[in-house]
Amino acid sequence: MGKGGGCVPSKKKKPSSLATTGDGPGIDDDNDATNAPIQIDDDQTTIDGDRTTATNTAGTTTPAISTAAKISSPLKIFVVFYSMYGHVESLAKRMKKGVDSVEGVSATMYRVPETLSQEVVEQMKAPVKDLEIPEITAAELAAADGFLFGFPTRYGCMAAQMKAFFDSTGSLWKEQSLAGKPAGFFVSTGTQGGGQETTAWTAITQLVHHGMLFVPIGYTFGAGMFKMDSIRGGSPYGAGVFAGDGSREATETELALAEHQGNYMAAIVKRLAQP
Repeated sequence: MGKGGGCVPSKKKKPSSLATTGDGPGIDDDNDATNAPIQIDDDQTTIDGDRTTATNTAGTTTPAISTAAKISSPLKIFVVFYSMYGHVESLAKRMKKGVDSVEGVSATMYRVPETLSQEVVEQMKAPVKDLEIPEITAAELAAADGFLFGFPTRYGCMAAQMKAFFDSTGSLWKEQSLAGKPAGFFVSTGTQGGGQETTAWTAITQLVHHGMLFVPIGYTFGAGMFKMDSIRGGSPYGAGVFAGDGSREATETELALAEHQGNYMAAIVKRLAQP
């Protein structure tokens, strides 16, 4: 843990197989292959009878879950979000693109119901919502194989609109209809210290009570997670954007991280769906 409180590899220990130049340990500015986002690769996975194995970098065989088997029908990931000024929605759209890039998996975007009156929304000068993105009901969640939930922060926690939606899932909780299903988070905050991590972290309790699996992205985005030359939202918990006073739009790096999270989640859902 460094002085700034961030998660930084120790400088005293040099990794034996990774470069130590560039932005930090393991980051080599001249090596595109090293800096690229980490992909879930199933090319080395083989099925041997009832046992699935994979060959790791050391050349040894370890148990693994195969993603090579064909899935009869497309797996469904619901990208469910609340967005007042469009920042979270911009991430959601790129996240859908990432999900749809994985064969056998498709994403559907939904927004949660607004809890503010139309008069208040207009006074807050919120833009008109995209009518092509439908509102979702709690009961519809049961049809998904995985989820990506997005929301802005309110004092380090999810916005009340998203909390109200989770509060409406009591019937699903009673039957544990969502138990075992994977889910991830993406967020929007007004400032750099406004809750890029805590907004996702405090939301994990919603998944716990439903018995769901939290899937963070970790540092799988590669060198993009270590860059310090520009302002960037997002964390190991998930993609993120800085909204500022509302006028700032997501940068290409923030959008690329969202697309990566969608792709990553789709690969995880695909693996978990294998028998």
